[in-house]
Amino acid sequence: MARSAAVERKTRETDISLELELDGTGKSEVNTGIGFFDHMLTSFARHGFFDLKLTVKGELYVDGHHTVEDTGIVLGKAIRQALRDKEGIRRYGSFLLPMDETLVLCAVDLSGRPYLNFSAQFGSERVGYFDTELVREFFYAVSYSAGMNLHIKHIDGDNCHHIIEAMFKAFAKALDEASSLDDRVTGTLSTKGTIA
Repeated sequence: MARSAAVERKTRETDISLELELDGTGKSEVNTGIGFFDHMLTSFARHGFFDLKLTVKGELYVDGHHTVEDTGIVLGKAIRQALRDKEGIRRYGSFLLPMDETLVLCAVDLSGRPYLNFSAQFGSERVGYFDTELVREFFYAVSYSAGMNLHIKHIDGDNCHHIIEAMFKAFAKALDEASSLDDRVTGTLSTKGTIA
């Protein structure tokens, strides 16, 4: 049974359509209207082996905030839906990702309890047309919408492009591990008997 989801969200600020396949090959079609954000989401799909189809129409004449935040909300919902009852998954995942001078750690618990612990220092306010302060907003939205415990730590490096890209790739690798099925897991990996 395919672990996939299709989510749409339409507000006065954004119109989003997203399709996600957890057990994919890393192919993607992404158009958010923000080139650097497209690059990050494409990297997320490729390095997590997720198939992702995403179209976002947002009020970019104002700024990118709603586009980025609402995309995080929709992606989080899709992850949660695609995981279904979470039976058989590893639940936990972590990855330490180097990218040139940069080093980023990401750890995930698909616990059903949302929490974001985010630590990063950006030396620039923008990368292309993408505001660096929106990185935290995106991951906050994903973590709360998906119901995941998410830790992202910028350990080393000063190139903002590298830092952000390492975060998206590390998140992809950690999520891939956490969402992977493990034959040793019967039911859900919890002493409670459920991961809500």
